[in-house]
Amino acid sequence: MAEARRIVVKVGSSSLTTAAGGLDADRVDALVDVLAKARSGGEREIVLVSSGAIAAGLAPLGLARRPKDLARQQAAASVGQGLLVARYTASFARYGVRVGQVLLTTDDTSRRAHYRNAYRTLDQLLSMGAVPVVNENDTVATDEIRFGDNDRLAALVAHLVRADLLVLLSDVDGLYDGDPSRPGASRIEEVRGPEDLTGVEIGSAGKAGVGTGGMVTKVEAARIAAAAGVPVVLTSASRAADALAGRDTGTYFHRTGRRSADRLLWLAHASTPQGSLTLDDGAVHAVVQGRKSLLPAGIAAVDGEFSAGDPVELRDSEGRAVARGLVNFDAKEIPQLLGRSTRELARELGPAYEREVVHRDDLVVLES
Repeated sequence: MAEARRIVVKVGSSSLTTAAGGLDADRVDALVDVLAKARSGGEREIVLVSSGAIAAGLAPLGLARRPKDLARQQAAASVGQGLLVARYTASFARYGVRVGQVLLTTDDTSRRAHYRNAYRTLDQLLSMGAVPVVNENDTVATDEIRFGDNDRLAALVAHLVRADLLVLLSDVDGLYDGDPSRPGASRIEEVRGPEDLTGVEIGSAGKAGVGTGGMVTKVEAARIAAAAGVPVVLTSASRAADALAGRDTGTYFHRTGRRSADRLLWLAHASTPQGSLTLDDGAVHAVVQGRKSLLPAGIAAVDGEFSAGDPVELRDSEGRAVARGLVNFDAKEIPQLLGRSTRELARELGPAYEREVVHRDDLVVLES
């Protein structure tokens, strides 16, 4: 950990704000003190994935608690995001460090060109000595607001920027084998694989009510990052300095996979399928075992409403999702393509139809 040069740090809403909403300036400054010192005069690079936009917007809008309806959540995010970045800008300025705001949606990072642009922006900010402050674009990313959390975003950003380490900061100082508030619960110091978590009771969001995550999302994020070759430390915000210095703290998740620059990790873990295609047995074998593109001839049925470029699930005849990919045709076009060869389609409909429904470069096989 102490040798990691490029580090992604994720901090949650509960570590930055009060339960009633609004940023806690002292907490933000305390975190920035640690991060600025950890940069070692620029020898280390820090990417900060920060929650807190919605929570920061609650008090200014007169909201007593996090609203349940989407419109007011988005309004709070719109107000709070500016306050959050302004607070970080002022706090890092004490050290002569500039910050750059980067708002991402899953669409930005599952499509090939957008993925490259996201990487170039982050890499350029780091090379110029700035600290990127990354957040989900809550004002438009409806799925994140309703169901997700920035823990998963942090894992994917760690993969995107090819980080050496991911540090997930929580209000708990690590993963415990039971409820940490109960007597007898002990901290799990290391996780080398899924088998180390067998029988472990993992909690959901905390009592503060300003975030959407909890230990479940942090463990899932750690699993994603570790599988992509990025080790993870899970600890409390108060122990951030220890984690960045390589001292024994929290829970350390060892790598379980190899590092790659493949954007398909985003497609597997960050996209929301807009529909599905049912494949015949031959197409399932070609896609899953052969890692081939999906051709019209192998499709038995189509379901949902989607446009060209949207993510869709590829299912076998039993309805099991076997893969996910970016489709090249609108849903309304596909019924006329079912079971037909690309050569036949080109003759009848034109050369634009002599292509894959899902190209293998835009396709990821899902774990069984």
